Amino acid sequence: MSATLLAVQTLNGLQLGILLFLIAAGLTLVFGVMDFINLAHGVQYMLGAYLAVAFYGPTGSFWAALLMGMVAALVCGLALEFLIFRHLYDRDHLDQVLATFGVILFINEAVKIAWGSAPLSLPMPDMLSGSFVLMDGLLYPVYRIALIVAGLVVAAVLYVLVSHTRIGMLVRAGASNAPMVAALGINIRALFMVVFGFGAMLAGFAGILAAPLFSAEPGMGDNLLILAFVVIVIGGIGSIRGAFLAALIIGLVDTLGRSFATDIVKLVLPPAAANDVGPALASMLIYILMAGVLFFRPSGLFPVKAG
Repeated sequence: MSATLLAVQTLNGLQLGILLFLIAAGLTLVFGVMDFINLAHGVQYMLGAYLAVAFYGPTGSFWAALLMGMVAALVCGLALEFLIFRHLYDRDHLDQVLATFGVILFINEAVKIAWGSAPLSLPMPDMLSGSFVLMDGLLYPVYRIALIVAGLVVAAVLYVLVSHTRIGMLVRAGASNAPMVAALGINIRALFMVVFGFGAMLAGFAGILAAPLFSAEPGMGDNLLILAFVVIVIGGIGSIRGAFLAALIIGLVDTLGRSFATDIVKLVLPPAAANDVGPALASMLIYILMAGVLFFRPSGLFPVKAG
């Protein structure tokens, strides 16, 4: 284990954490404010990537594809909310899970029909190509640094929006006691729609940022959705601050665990056994972390106070 490798994997962990935060932020708001389990949130991440690839074709500009992809992701989120999800708010969680799982299957197949099953790439902009020299012998891609910075900026904007604006106050009040907010004359249905559309746009933004690194392919959001649910359970349902810190912790634990777990296990086990135990332990680390957090803080690290 070298200092250079540790620094690179730490930055990679932060990058994964930022992507998880962008996905989990919308998911935790929808879950916390609307008490709605949206398993289809991962396909909105995938749609963002595909829409950006589609818009890059005629424009030839990453930045135009980014802007148009975010707008299209917002429109898709609002359309899904209006056509399908709002009819499920009063149903129990099992109905919501089954219905949104159906949406996953439908959209994954629709993407295969529209764009095919092969991965599609989105070129990164020229100004973000190349690498930074972070220290002697350590080059790190500019685009990955830009992704981390973009996520931190979004986190700061979300903090101001949720903590210091009127709509943020309504969202926090809705998360605590939606019936009381509705009784005060607030159109809670419109508030839900705005929250849902904003969450879909954030997931689409994450998909667009990830597309130049991982390509756009069917089902690309499914694995990240599981991690996003772990994030909101650890951070506390409905808490943006909790989602941010939990996402960074999970990104670092998952990335560093997969990189160094085997080397650490070799300190106490023979190499052959460590090669078997290390990868298995690394894949379980975030779930062990979640179990530990829930044991000591069942409502998560930063639970939203009930009204």
